[in-house]
Amino acid sequence: MPESKSSKAVYLGTGRRKTAVARVRVTEGTGQITINGRSLTDYFTEEKDRQAVTGPLRLLEMQNRLNVTVNVSGGGFTGQAGAICQGVARALKNMFSPPADAAASADGQPASETDPIGFVKKLRDSGYLTRDGRMKERKKYGRKGARRSFQFSKR
Repeated sequence: MPESKSSKAVYLGTGRRKTAVARVRVTEGTGQITINGRSLTDYFTEEKDRQAVTGPLRLLEMQNRLNVTVNVSGGGFTGQAGAICQGVARALKNMFSPPADAAASADGQPASETDPIGFVKKLRDSGYLTRDGRMKERKKYGRKGARRSFQFSKR
């Protein structure tokens, strides 16, 4: 009988930014980050994009303990980095949020920084769980762009 793979817990998160969508899978591991089959340094050439991707992991000090696998499409590099950032944060939230039955039995005690709920609060306070809703404004009819008009001629 063939042996099955050891079932590691997989935590999923979806992130969006402008027109980019990232599907993120977080598992226990050695700190490997794979984006569309390529490593983080191969995929993002700019340091600010790499910092955006690893931001939630650095905040919770989990960089060398979790493997991150990402499928991202749409948008440009910065939009994709923002989408991955939100996806990683949502996957970490799923990892640390208590199950439904444990949440019902909580006595309303405030969360400490090492408490799993404290991790979710850290992510929320840092802005990693909030979607950046800024999009490109659509072009309107009778105009050159979204707001730019054609040159006005009085005579």
